[in-house]
Amino acid sequence: MARVILGVGAGIAAYKACELLRLLKESGHRVTVIPTADALRFVGEPTWAALSGEPVATDVWTNVADVPHVRLGQSADLVLVAPATADVLARAAAGLAGDLLTTTLLTARCPVLYAPAMHTEMWEHPATRHNVATLRARGAIVVEPAVGRLTGPDTGKGRLPEPAELFALAESVLSFRTYAADSAPASFLTLAGRRVLISAGGTREELDPVRFLGNWSTGRQGYAFARSAVALGADVTVVAANVELPDPAGVKVVRVVSARDMHSAMLAEAPAADAVVMTAAVADFRPVARSDQKIKKDGRVPEPIALTENPDILADLSARRAAHGPVGQVIVGFAAETDPDLEAAGAKLARKGCDLLVVNPVGNGLGFAVGDNEAVVLGADGSRTPIPRQSKDALATVVWDLVAARLG
Repeated sequence: MARVILGVGAGIAAYKACELLRLLKESGHRVTVIPTADALRFVGEPTWAALSGEPVATDVWTNVADVPHVRLGQSADLVLVAPATADVLARAAAGLAGDLLTTTLLTARCPVLYAPAMHTEMWEHPATRHNVATLRARGAIVVEPAVGRLTGPDTGKGRLPEPAELFALAESVLSFRTYAADSAPASFLTLAGRRVLISAGGTREELDPVRFLGNWSTGRQGYAFARSAVALGADVTVVAANVELPDPAGVKVVRVVSARDMHSAMLAEAPAADAVVMTAAVADFRPVARSDQKIKKDGRVPEPIALTENPDILADLSARRAAHGPVGQVIVGFAAETDPDLEAAGAKLARKGCDLLVVNPVGNGLGFAVGDNEAVVLGADGSRTPIPRQSKDALATVVWDLVAARLG
């Protein structure tokens, strides 16, 4: 059980924090809610108290003998601010201590996670961008807001990520509490300031308007990599092929369908990335021709479907890096095998030109559409790192540690 401070800013998205609070409590965490004075205009104190099962801390003058403005931050394992309004971000960046939330932010020596929510114009204002950069430079995690419906008829970037995804991100951050109590809060942010690119899901190659060649990949492993990377401080882009999962909090998602779509998107995004992780299950072949009409039986056996090779995305990413950079980029490939052969996988690693190859078994309850995975990570330097069966988030964390070490 962790001790979590849930800070609530004065925005209409405060109602979503109620669901986030419920998820944290159901997971067994002890949660203290600290709403700003104006946040109570959106959701009242009785609601927070009922949902948390704890007294609601609203000002520095209640229970003064317990010194709440110091003790709350000192005892917390995580401070999560959702919604983090432009005002809260500005006061936190300036180091102001005008209320209980900002004093708690100053005394916290644990990870601090901000989930911004505001209108697009406020998020894009230079003052807000400066404040976000300041907080990130100090070791705070400030996730990118989602794109969608805002207050009133407006739509754009500034929407609070969905509570379930914020909860998953908070769980990832809590899992990284490996630093000593007196160390810097940023000591676990091994990807801070880094840009990472991840492919996820399974590509589809159309046969006709209703059929396609595909695979069982759901994108869970790729999305686990995305959540872990955000929790480690990275700027994350996911190229997702036919993934039906909610977007991970704070992640830019580029949606594609086919292998050629993914090839174009990955090569377009890769030059700006410090690390690239190819978890997607990409179809090796596609039909030479797509029928414009549904292929029917009509009492006869249809002609054999001719196939042609798809581009090799992983090999092309490595070749482009070798020819044009960026220098120091780390590329990670995945090899899903029903009967893993490490010698053959080693040859594949050399052929693809990547730095790490994650060899994972699929089938028999492993790999696709399940919550856990196992693997052996082969390095171009000859290293072998076995990862026993565990959650996909935990597996992603091990791989990110290997990536961070190579990023230096």
